[in-house]
Amino acid sequence: MTGKEAGHAHLEAAGAAPDSASPDALEVVPGWGREKLEGWVPELAGEAEIRSALEKAFDYRGDITITRKDGSKIEGYLFDRRSGPTLADSRVRLMTKNSSEKISVSYADVAALAFSGRDTAAGKSWEAWIKKYAEKKAAGEKNIALEPEPLE
Repeated sequence: MTGKEAGHAHLEAAGAAPDSASPDALEVVPGWGREKLEGWVPELAGEAEIRSALEKAFDYRGDITITRKDGSKIEGYLFDRRSGPTLADSRVRLMTKNSSEKISVSYADVAALAFSGRDTAAGKSWEAWIKKYAEKKAAGEKNIALEPEPLE
């Protein structure tokens, strides 16, 4: 999709001369917001809701729990999804929580979905790190570095 198709007008077409535009105004771009999905249990009423929820689960950085229509539950990390023309042709693949087993589940077999694991990416943005860095620097700390969290 081009910028014009997305509704972005060229400066001259919008009635502003390129030289009169402020560089700050040109650099402003909408930010990328991240939904808080941890603990969320979406309503899966129809095909669109199932597809939308599984897309969000694919982007989620924690474990999810899928309840199949037979009542069995699978908890793990959703690492792959393949969207087909129908729910029966679409699949997600999960690495189960307590083993290295990889399980494939048809979208048509999903009765419920829960974002059950901790979102490991929450609060890990560059802006959050800069804020922590500034606080440590203001407190007089030395050798401030980006340190990884310990593995669970």
